Amino acid sequence: MTIIKNIRLGLLHVAIAITFVLINGVLNRVMIHDLGILASVVALLVVLPYLLSPAQVWIGQYSDTHPIFGYRRTPYIALGVLLCVGGMLLTPHAALLMGRDFVPGVLLGLVAFGAWGFGFNTAVVGYLSLASDLSSETQRSRTVAIMWFMMITSIIITAIVTSRMLDPYSDAKLFAAFNAAGLTALGLAAVALVGLEPRAVPGAAAKQSRASQGAAIRAVLENPQARLFFVYLILLLAAILGQDVLLEPFGAAVFGMSVSETTQLTAIWGGATLLSLLLYGLLLNRWISKRAGALAGGIVAALGLLLIAASGATGEQALFIPGVFALGFGTGIATSTNLGLMLDMTTPEQVGLFIGAWGVADALARGVGTLLGGVTRDIIGAATGSLTAGYVSVFLIEALLLGVSLVLLGRINVSAFRQRQPTLVELVALSGDA
Repeated sequence: MTIIKNIRLGLLHVAIAITFVLINGVLNRVMIHDLGILASVVALLVVLPYLLSPAQVWIGQYSDTHPIFGYRRTPYIALGVLLCVGGMLLTPHAALLMGRDFVPGVLLGLVAFGAWGFGFNTAVVGYLSLASDLSSETQRSRTVAIMWFMMITSIIITAIVTSRMLDPYSDAKLFAAFNAAGLTALGLAAVALVGLEPRAVPGAAAKQSRASQGAAIRAVLENPQARLFFVYLILLLAAILGQDVLLEPFGAAVFGMSVSETTQLTAIWGGATLLSLLLYGLLLNRWISKRAGALAGGIVAALGLLLIAASGATGEQALFIPGVFALGFGTGIATSTNLGLMLDMTTPEQVGLFIGAWGVADALARGVGTLLGGVTRDIIGAATGSLTAGYVSVFLIEALLLGVSLVLLGRINVSAFRQRQPTLVELVALSGDA
């Protein structure tokens, strides 16, 4: 496959990532801090895409066998992008309505976030399937690696551009930023998608079969070490990713940061994650084992959470940004090394199943972590009369979960795994698939 096709596939990933930043990097802060909506309510809306993630298996199987006008992926990707952008454009209306009239606002929020979540899952499974269709087995890792790098770079750029558009903040600028993001996402998706997929031969069989999420879970449960590793991953990811919905509102509530300033936190986190992935993939993996790298990544991420908690407890903003950077840096190393460990547990024929299991762990951990963070913040904040105490408690609990996960890591028998060091491309490709 040509580099042009790789880039066009990457643009599809970028289009969806842009909508993700606006919802998870901007709107969550506005809803929780500026509009005073309970963090647990916002968390319930934000986790909808993860609750809908099992639909990816059905959508993928359906698109395999039900082409539309001779195309097995393009119509589903287009539908997903339209739902994703349409849902995203509705979310600020739902948020502001919630601030004025809660029940109708929540109902509109369920529609908006539900549409975005279903569109997200439809588009993602569609363009990853298309990437698999268009690339040979030897090209596939490079294809997804390019898509992943374009995606994380776009997250950083989107966060920076949006922060400037929202300085100083107003509701009108919020709508303008969402509208600009929606138009950009639609434009990029159109450029990427038109003419990318060749029409299928009528009656042609699907190229690939899909394992169900149940099969992925069974593959894990049959392996005691993999079972322990799966529990470890859920705890690790819940701790690292559960802060997504609270980081920006925390910066606003504790340090009085503007919408523009809190939006830049996404760029700092993403930049640190990308830097650590490159650093580990190109240099550190030559000198340290994957298990040692996973331990180091977890410790750095836990240190980041503790620094964030300390910044809230002491009111020292000088601790906050280094904490966000450390959290992103530790996340990148932990992701690389744990995906490498996952590869060691499998034969080449089982990699697809274990990637499916990783996807289940990721969705479950994000959902549990987000809900845990939102509910804990509200309960402790109400009990103590201090929102800062609620935020600090969440970050401390997440650091504790990370500590427990690292204890479990010590019980995993790495010598029982296949000892194969994955390449940087493989690690990034698996990250993109997950």
